[in-house]
Amino acid sequence: MQEYWDLYDRDRRPLGRVHLRGTPLPPDTYHVVVHLCIFNERGEMLIQRRVGDKDTFPDYWDLSVGGSARAGEDSQTAIIRECTEELGVKPPLTDARPYLTVHFSGGFDDVYVATCKESELSLHLQADEVAETMWAGEEQILAMIDAGTFIPYHVPYIALLFRYRHYRGNFSFLPIEPPKF
Repeated sequence: MQEYWDLYDRDRRPLGRVHLRGTPLPPDTYHVVVHLCIFNERGEMLIQRRVGDKDTFPDYWDLSVGGSARAGEDSQTAIIRECTEELGVKPPLTDARPYLTVHFSGGFDDVYVATCKESELSLHLQADEVAETMWAGEEQILAMIDAGTFIPYHVPYIALLFRYRHYRGNFSFLPIEPPKF
């Protein structure tokens, strides 16, 4: 099945055009990627190992959920779809906005955060996307990055994700509870 992405300009204004996944982006165009970081009551993140036949980073460990927004989707719709497909659970993100947006060379990465009681999370992994999952702390993920078994995110990015699970925005006096499964 061919997948198409909406294209945006550098200020994230829709261009009214779509792009076929797997082909080079036209100059000065961008697309939306989404991630969800699910944390348990011990402060560990659910991570997933990508299957071995993925185009990028096969067999690498990654954040809880990730993918690209398809044409016609906003990032919230995309992350709910991705989580439902990859992990078999619908995240409680109906009214959520991303915790942060990271700009990268090809677009915008909207990052969502949720917490759960590990015992209440029943996963059903998408066999052609996710090989396995496990809970990991920040130091374990950083060690996996060093070992070359986790997607090579920047160390400060991983640290930010772990710190940000309790806050929204850039003021430290505004704690927030992320959505709960």
